[in-house]
Amino acid sequence: MNEYHKIQSVFKRDDKTHKFIEGQWSLPEFELLKDITWAWTEKIDGTNIRVIWDGAEVTFKGKTQKADIPRHLLDSLTDLFDPVFMYKVLGVPSEPICLYGEGYGYKIQKGGNYIPDHTNFILFDIKIGRWWLERENIEGIAKALNIDIVPIIGYGSLDSAIKCCQRGFKSTIAANKDYDAEGLVLKPKYDLFNRKGDRIITKVKHKDFN
Repeated sequence: MNEYHKIQSVFKRDDKTHKFIEGQWSLPEFELLKDITWAWTEKIDGTNIRVIWDGAEVTFKGKTQKADIPRHLLDSLTDLFDPVFMYKVLGVPSEPICLYGEGYGYKIQKGGNYIPDHTNFILFDIKIGRWWLERENIEGIAKALNIDIVPIIGYGSLDSAIKCCQRGFKSTIAANKDYDAEGLVLKPKYDLFNRKGDRIITKVKHKDFN
């Protein structure tokens, strides 16, 4: 199943400092669409995980085909995505279903702030064949599978989202209530694609302004 597409940062970066060059959009589409309504979800500091269901087996993959999944996280995923339960909820799809999410928590990045004593999976996207599901459908599947989904922080323009990350905000899912969120992942409220067929999606991190 396809690796998750690259998420382009909202602004270009300085070649030497790698800091944002504010006002210089990394893609022309962002400048064109900056004033439409974007959905803002909290960016989780974890490791990219794909959960693939073909109707018979569950397969776990990392960000790339060669990426290793930590043993303690793989154990958590195996417990969470039982094939019998997956079949009960999702049946046998006409094409494989890929759940994209983050493995996070204990011993993953700074995940101890999220979950101090174990790991978990949090869903952020689903693709079936060539179709990306809408947020409402993703939420429905997450609820049926009893798994977490990345929270929506708000809706608004790109400029408003950028200001939110500049100020910083506390993570809405972390056990440590003083833990600053990594940033936001931003998608148009309704999926849009450029002329090459690439998805319009971007990200902003708080650290990019410090």
